[in-house]
Amino acid sequence: MNETKRIVTEFVYCLLLSGGKMSTRVLYYLPPSPPCRSILLLAKMLGLEFELKIVNILEGEQLKPNFVAMNPQHCVPTMNDEGLVLWESRAILSYLVSAYGKSDELYPTDIRVRALVDQRMQFDLGTLYMRLTEYYFPTMFIGAPLDEGKRAKLSEAVGWFNSIMDGRQFAAAEHFTIADLTLLVTVSQLEAFEFELQPYKHVRQWLERCKEHMEPFDYEELNASKANLLADMFKAKMNQSGGA
Repeated sequence: MNETKRIVTEFVYCLLLSGGKMSTRVLYYLPPSPPCRSILLLAKMLGLEFELKIVNILEGEQLKPNFVAMNPQHCVPTMNDEGLVLWESRAILSYLVSAYGKSDELYPTDIRVRALVDQRMQFDLGTLYMRLTEYYFPTMFIGAPLDEGKRAKLSEAVGWFNSIMDGRQFAAAEHFTIADLTLLVTVSQLEAFEFELQPYKHVRQWLERCKEHMEPFDYEELNASKANLLADMFKAKMNQSGGA
């Protein structure tokens, strides 16, 4: 009985310290990962706390049985919010703002505006970010030579985004949304990789606007510094292989 009383007392004490609520929101992530960075930035915007657990994919930690049991796709970011397990960063973004946003500003409930937000996020996932990874990541991770055909496809995608941004301040609405957030992480990574953005005036103007918007939310620490870290990895691999 004394042992039970001690456990209950400690539990109540923990509840008091946490304001009466025990958080079980966990994010499995790797800090330099662009999709992971978007989740961390949104959490900062929403004032959400995560228990952060690093999964070192370079050492195969994502293949451990307990992680695969939770996420058969064994990718990061993976979130567990009190038993709701989600992966795919853009799905996590949509969930978090729907569940914890104090307004619908980041993910508007107007069905036509939300359709644009969703379309822009899908454009990032399936076109812009995908083409970034196809061009840069084989060199960065396995030292493969750069493929100029893939660079042309990446340039094409940036050009499409530039056309989307013609006459717009933000990607999908009259204000910053989660579509801007995920695209910001992608384009800032391109900038860190020293991809030539000069020809894309609308993208450059939008990029600076988004950086300014995100500055109060630890943008430099959570995103810019990690984008530079990935860029340094890429440059080191290029130097090892004798690339330009």
